[in-house]
This record gives sequence, structure tokens and C-alpha cells, in this order.
Amino acid sequence: MEINLVSDTVTKPTPEMLQYMFKAVVGDDVYKQDPTVIALEDKVAKMFGMEAGLFFPSGTMANQTAIKLHTQPGEQLIADKYAHVYHYEGGGVSFNSGVSCCLLNGDRGMITAQQVAGAINDPEFYHSPLTSLVCVENTTNKGGGACYDFEEFKKIKRVCEANNLKFHLDGARIWNALVATNDDPAAYGKVFDTISVCLSKGLGAPIGSILVSDKKTIQRALRIRKILGGGMRQVGYLAAAGIYALDNHIERLAEDHRRAKELAEVLKKVNWVASVEPVTTNILIFSLTPHYTDSVLIEKLKQKNIAISTIGPGKLRIVTHLDYREVMHTYVMETLERLHL
Repeated sequence: MEINLVSDTVTKPTPEMLQYMFKAVVGDDVYKQDPTVIALEDKVAKMFGMEAGLFFPSGTMANQTAIKLHTQPGEQLIADKYAHVYHYEGGGVSFNSGVSCCLLNGDRGMITAQQVAGAINDPEFYHSPLTSLVCVENTTNKGGGACYDFEEFKKIKRVCEANNLKFHLDGARIWNALVATNDDPAAYGKVFDTISVCLSKGLGAPIGSILVSDKKTIQRALRIRKILGGGMRQVGYLAAAGIYALDNHIERLAEDHRRAKELAEVLKKVNWVASVEPVTTNILIFSLTPHYTDSVLIEKLKQKNIAISTIGPGKLRIVTHLDYREVMHTYVMETLERLHL
């Protein structure tokens, strides 16, 4: 059996989650008549101190909807150079919203209020695109699962308010961040205009993200979701998986974090690893010494039934998750310790 550490998106529903899905009461969500979807949307909105939520088939669609809510064609958003909305959403920023990106050189995917303030274009200088939105990601994907200090979010919010900018959080792995920092999710609703949260990564649901905001904004988001093709019918079966995940799988994320940190300690000791980036949550990024190639390591591990991935030249990634059990963890650590390239 392959041990898949490529991503936390590879998880499958647990037997208990499947039973919960099977028993869901459903309706037609395009008519907003699916009670389980409504329950999930309300549940997530309340968690984050927001008025309303909207279910999406993917985090990408939720993020793209948020960007379209807050911008007009020809405008510009500010984000870190590692931002998911720039790298991993198919160019949707430009295709869907006609918006360009001002990319900042943050720390492991995290930007500061000072950087944001310095990147805002003068609104009177019509030769430059009008800055209208700031997007941040917590945890950061390409930044190796790093978590923002919530105080920095508040500082960025003050910059946004002073310059009439909207503030969006890509919270694809927000649950990991909340477990790692012990932040209050309700505080996020006081800082961000919109927040997208994913259910199909660390929480282990098969599909789904939720966009939360005020009621008026979510009503506008419903129309954009329709335009993007995101309306679904008896989606309550999927929403039930999200409810089960929220009720049962958040606290166990600490296990994923522990295992990622333990793998990092093993990698620091082997002679074929050049560097290991700091590990805060469930993502581990490392690089090899110059005379070894990424493809050789990936193949060697594949022969041992272990799958990992690259996220760019010279960067390898391991992601721990719900389906990565302790017995697998012991095997992977022993394999890494004994591996010779």
C-alpha cells in the first residue's frame, strides 16, 4: 500500500463520515432548499463571527468569487509572491476578474502591513492600476504551512481601512493555523471582509469550501457562483461530510503537526538533505544537497511505497494528514533514516 504524502487533499472519508453523509437530509441547493447545506453554511459563518456563508465545490472557486466581489477589471490586488490565488488557480485572477497582482516578497508566504502600505498605488495616478484588494493565506502553502501572527492581520486591516481596500483571507488550511496558534476564529470575522475555508484538506471531507462574509456580500457571491458554474443540487450529502469533519476532525490536526515536525528532525540528520524549512503545521519543505536530484529521491521513495512531491526546482514537500497513521509514520521515519541516495 502506498503512503501518500503528496498532499492533505488525498484523504478519503472515514467510515463514520460516510455513515453521516448517508443519513443526510437533502434538498435542491440551487433553490436554497437543502437543509444540510444551510446548516453547514450557518455553522461556519458563526464560527468566524460572520453573518452568512456559501458552499463551493472548491477553494479555488471560493477565492475567485471573493476576488470578483471586491474588484473591477483593470484593478490590482496585493498578495505574497507565493500566493495560491496567483500560482495555483489557473490564472483565474486575470481571466475571471481582469485583475493584476502586485506580488510582495514576504517571509515564507507572509506579508506585513508595512509591505502592503508601500505597495498601494496612488489612486490619483491613473497610469497605474487602482489597488483595491489585499489577499493573504493562512497557513501558507508554498511557505511551508507557516502561520500569521494575528496582530499582523489587524495591522494590515488598519492599512486597508485607511486606503479603502478590501481584505480577503484564503483560509484553505485555516484549521491547521487555529490549532497551532490557538487563535479565536470569531476574531477573524472582525478583520476580514471575506474568508474562504476548505473542508477537504486537513479535515478530510471529500469536497467543499465555504465563503463567509456579511449577508449582503454573500447574496452577491451567490450570483457570481452561478456565473462560474458552481450551483449544485442535492449537495447536502457533501455538506454533511463537512459538518462531521468540523465536529470530529479539528483537534486531531495536532497529530499531523507533530508528525511533520518529527519527520523534519529526521531529515535534518541525513547527509543528503541541505536544508529543512521551519515546520509549524502539517507541511514540511526541504531541499537536497547539490549533488543529489529531486527525481532520484522521489524514485527511491516510490520504490519504498512512499510518495512525496516537488513544489519547484530544489524544493521537496511532505504533507501529513488524516490518512497518514502512526504505523505509517514509524515506517517513513525509519525509511528516511536508512535511505542512501
